[in-house]
Amino acid sequence: MKQSLLLAAILAAATIPSATAHNIVPKPNFVADRIGSLTLVPNAPIVISAPQSDSTALAEYAATWMPFTPAANPKGGIALRIEPAVERISSPEGYLLNVTPDSAVITATSGAGLFRGLVTLQQLADSKNTIRAVTIADQPRFGYRGMMLDISRHFRDKDFIKKQIDAMAKLKLNNLHLHLTDAAGWRIEIDRYPQLTEYAAWRPQPTWKQWNEGGNRYAHQSDSAAFGGYLTKADIRELVDYAAKRYINIVPEIEMPSHSEEVTATFPELSCTHNPAGQPDFCVGNEQTFEFLQNVLDEVIELFPSETIHIGGDEASKRAWKECELCKKRMADNNLKDVDELQSYLVERIEKYLNSKGRRLLGWDEIMEGGIAPNAAVMSWRGTESGIAAAKAGHQAIMSPGGYCYLDSYQDAPASQPEAIGGYLPISRVYSYNPVPDSIDSTAAQNMIGVQGNLWCEYIPTAEHAEYMLYPRMFAIAEIGWTDQDKRQFDDFLPRAIALGKQMSADGYTVFNLETEIGNKPEAKRPENHLALGKTVTYNIPWWRNYPANGTATLTDGVRGGWNYSDQLWQGYLYKGDERMDVTVDLEKVTPIKYIGCEFMQLIGPGVWHPSQVEIQISRDGKSFKTIATVNHEQKATDGVSFKTYSWSGSEKARYIRYIARAKEGVLFTDELIVR
Repeated sequence: MKQSLLLAAILAAATIPSATAHNIVPKPNFVADRIGSLTLVPNAPIVISAPQSDSTALAEYAATWMPFTPAANPKGGIALRIEPAVERISSPEGYLLNVTPDSAVITATSGAGLFRGLVTLQQLADSKNTIRAVTIADQPRFGYRGMMLDISRHFRDKDFIKKQIDAMAKLKLNNLHLHLTDAAGWRIEIDRYPQLTEYAAWRPQPTWKQWNEGGNRYAHQSDSAAFGGYLTKADIRELVDYAAKRYINIVPEIEMPSHSEEVTATFPELSCTHNPAGQPDFCVGNEQTFEFLQNVLDEVIELFPSETIHIGGDEASKRAWKECELCKKRMADNNLKDVDELQSYLVERIEKYLNSKGRRLLGWDEIMEGGIAPNAAVMSWRGTESGIAAAKAGHQAIMSPGGYCYLDSYQDAPASQPEAIGGYLPISRVYSYNPVPDSIDSTAAQNMIGVQGNLWCEYIPTAEHAEYMLYPRMFAIAEIGWTDQDKRQFDDFLPRAIALGKQMSADGYTVFNLETEIGNKPEAKRPENHLALGKTVTYNIPWWRNYPANGTATLTDGVRGGWNYSDQLWQGYLYKGDERMDVTVDLEKVTPIKYIGCEFMQLIGPGVWHPSQVEIQISRDGKSFKTIATVNHEQKATDGVSFKTYSWSGSEKARYIRYIARAKEGVLFTDELIVR
């Protein structure tokens, strides 16, 4: 029977489509229930029609579920078949799954598609391996669906990484991005430079936070108190093979030109200053830098079959380049007008080298500064604009904006959670992200090839903590990457995420419990009604343009911020001198008032502080003001997020209220000037 006729017969026998009846994450794009069920028993038959390498990988993975017996007939068991074409399926990772009381049959155009279908089949099975009859036609929305693990700040061994690869397989993710090098430690064995794993991979303190506070020093592997580690070449080959059998690609990242203190402390001649304490940026004017990077990349390419090699490219300070004679000469010799173009020189030169080896370059969105390399792909993290711009310019873009995809932020009320870098990123916000906005044209949309969740680990010292931050938020990333946008609804996703979280907990993962989630800051859940609501605010000092919130309406719009300024509801104030915030609100008429107050947040890591002093003034004519309160506060560094309200209570009459907040250091954030 032809494939199209077979599918038509299957669909004709199907009942109403039902994707919510099955606890599958990510949600399949078409599900239709049928009549009856299939129960798989130990040593049930399995038929695999695929090339030998795929057959071996599929049989091995099926055996991790239950024992099967190779057979010629799938009756009572399962069949996995590669076919030249499959109706409704255009992606090599797509599959058609048909479960009847007789057997379960998966067809696809590649081994990857069969594997994704096998994962779905396993998810459909109950504790007795009974599977309700069903038809599923499914394929991913994006070709790249990634998870990044930072193993530099706190080293993670191959067993931890394998465990996460298993989780990725269940979530149908297909790219594991390993952040292998950064200031906190070099984590990959390089034969040409053994010093990188004898010295640059070790430090005197166990945690990144202690290391950072202790002066960012390194240690020798032989030191009795050294902390750290690295992946040997044997480890990496084992991981690459393990991932490949689950149809997952490992993308290695070797940071350049910045985040490289561990290298320049080991080889000071590769920095502009030759300071043995370690400098963040490589010297781009020094030919030895390119010799080093190319030698390292040669060994990386030999280890990783990934077509894509990530070179970092983010947050280069570029300060030393402006004074370095070698860098200035490089700029003059190549007609480079500034240090941004000098960075582009490095990126383009490395790209040409990778292209000559049959690989392509991927970097964080800063690689666009000074002009993007011709064939480079961009990973957009500083919002979405850079990724969209790259896609419009004809470059492939992977969307990973911090406001949705940075899983090192708090996922619930900060006081209830282990320490994080800051921010507030609940699973509902992660899930709300659509990588391709409706406003973008179809040509650019095709260049937006995927989405990735990133776990940076500065404040995540243990394996258990890392898993806790990954799951269940990676469930949301997986569904964003796989399921069509019009088929995604958070209310439908949440119960499936809860069920999967329980299953993963039973399998030995540390998973945040969504059923005990506290949620956003209480004030952010309701509108604020007060005397200044909707009234005009004059800014005597401008707000910080990076955090405008709702502009001139922010302080009187009745909308309170959540657990972090990343929600764009908190307005930022950054100004020279002590005064950070100076605003005047017009109540429009002389009004009896009993309370005036603003709440501020503090989060020391990114430099957000409570004010050191607040002065509250009132006036009837807008010209003559009197001070009714001065509130002083000693600015002290504290761990985690904290909130403090600076207010006045009493009995006065006024039309104008002036609120001045001062700070000896840091940025100020507030959300509403409340008047009662």
